[in-house]
Amino acid sequence: MRPPIIVRELMEQERDQLEAGLRSSDAFVVRADAVPDYLGPPRFHHEVAFRVSRPGVATGLAWTETGGEVLFVEASLLPAGRHEIILTGQLGSVMQESARAAVSHIRSRAEELGVSPDFLDRFDLHVHVPAGAIPKDGPSAGVTLATAIVSALRNQTVREDVAMTGEITLSGLVLPVGGIREKALAARRHGIRTMVLPADNLRDLTELPEEVRNGMTFVPAETLTDVLNVALPQPVAEHVE
Repeated sequence: MRPPIIVRELMEQERDQLEAGLRSSDAFVVRADAVPDYLGPPRFHHEVAFRVSRPGVATGLAWTETGGEVLFVEASLLPAGRHEIILTGQLGSVMQESARAAVSHIRSRAEELGVSPDFLDRFDLHVHVPAGAIPKDGPSAGVTLATAIVSALRNQTVREDVAMTGEITLSGLVLPVGGIREKALAARRHGIRTMVLPADNLRDLTELPEEVRNGMTFVPAETLTDVLNVALPQPVAEHVE
C-alpha cells in the first residue's frame, strides 16, 4: 500500500495532467480507481441484485418530486391462515387498495398464475415496502405488488435486471401511469436493463434521451400475465403448500 504522501502526490500530478490535457489536444487517461478522487463517492449503489435475490421481492419504479426512484416491494407468507393481509411501510390508501386488488385478482386466477387458490386459508400475507419513514401512495406500484406476491407464492425469485411500473385492476389489466421518463432514468442509474411498463405508455418513451432508449429494453404490458412472463420467466417451481 502506498504511503498517503505518495498517493497525494500522484493525485496532484494527475490533476496537473488533467488541466494540461484540457488545454491541449492530447488525450488524458484517468484510472478507473481514481474516478472517485475527482468526482466524489458514487451517488448510487447497485443493490438491486442483492435485494431481489430471494423470493417475494420485486423491483418497482416510483415518481417523486425530485425525480424517479427505485422501489422494492416485499411479500411474505405467515403460517396462520386467518385471511389476514398485513400492509406496512407507510402505504397510503390508494396503494393499500392496489395491494388488495392484486390479492383478489391472484386468487381469482390462481390456477392460471401457477399458485394455490386457497393460500389465504393457510397463510396470512404480509406486504412491506421498505424505507418505512417515507410515506408512499399512488396506483403505479400495482404490478410490482402483484409480482412480489406471486413470487412469494411460487417460491421463485424475480429477475434482478427487471423493474416495472403500472396500475393493476381487479381483472388484471395494466393501466397507464405517469412519470415514465423519470422512472426510466432511475432504472438506468441502478443498472436495470429491462423495464416493464403499460402498453399505453409506450408513446412516453419518445421523451427519453436516445442513449437510454437504446441502452434498455422496454416491454409493454396489457395484463399482469404479460408482466409475469418477463419478471418470472423460469419454469414455475412447486408452489408453497
